[in-house]
Amino acid sequence: MRVKWVLASAILICVFVAMPAAWYITIARPPFSRGDPQFEGPGDPVRGQLIFNAGDCASCHATPGQSDRLKLGGGLALASPFGTFRPPNISPDPVDGIGAWTAVGLANALIAGVSPQREHYYPAFPFTSFTGMTSADIKDLYAYLMTLPRVSGRAPPHQPSILFRIRRFVGFWKLLFFREGQSAARLSAEPVHDRGAYLVESVAHCAECHSSRNLFGAIKSHTRFAGGVDPQGTGYVPNITQQNLGKWSEQDIAKMLKSGDTPDHGRVGSSMADVVTNTAMLPESDRDAIARYIKALPALTTPSP
Repeated sequence: MRVKWVLASAILICVFVAMPAAWYITIARPPFSRGDPQFEGPGDPVRGQLIFNAGDCASCHATPGQSDRLKLGGGLALASPFGTFRPPNISPDPVDGIGAWTAVGLANALIAGVSPQREHYYPAFPFTSFTGMTSADIKDLYAYLMTLPRVSGRAPPHQPSILFRIRRFVGFWKLLFFREGQSAARLSAEPVHDRGAYLVESVAHCAECHSSRNLFGAIKSHTRFAGGVDPQGTGYVPNITQQNLGKWSEQDIAKMLKSGDTPDHGRVGSSMADVVTNTAMLPESDRDAIARYIKALPALTTPSP
């Protein structure tokens, strides 16, 4: 009897110790505070427009059912194995959008996946890639977003599966799969290649679609850029390593990013067509840089479903 009492007491002690510890380690901690000197002063909206296009922001955040890609009212339904997620309104509307945010608030969202209310964002928002962005680019992006039309109305709420409805659990996910401020970019000290590395790995977040994911929705590092099942579970995305693009030249890749035309006289389709709408607006030097980096990716075999 005494053994059972000791065992029960030990279990209770562990529970009472573990619960506060779990609560503490899953707190959403914004890395930047109001007044951070990195974000003081006005950003450059012209450069911010470049980041906006490279980041494919309009493809997810533009209000569905209308043709103006700069009306960022959100609401597009993004299906996934973990539920349906809807990108929020990021127009400068002060009530329904991000008009009341500062550049620091945007930085905390992009770098850490933390909202101004100190809640975790679901990783359907690719902060896992954006975390490698520079503070200067975030400040410029903020300046550009504030020049866009205000859109009233909030996006419908997310509809995550029942197991994922508690946002605090994202804190555990981050502990396992997220490294704040770290980029997966392979750098070579060659300026064009390294510019492409920054664009591909961080701003354009190409690996978010062109990789396979584990049971928890995190990218499997050994499948990075090797394609596989579409994150929404509706099809397959192509392998963009040298396993599949070995016959493409840098010029072929850059041309595709401008026109959507492939070297075999085809055209890209599906969500990649939206990507090309954005990359076509980049300066030629950035498309060339992206092509240089993609061409340098090592050959990987597309994983089996």
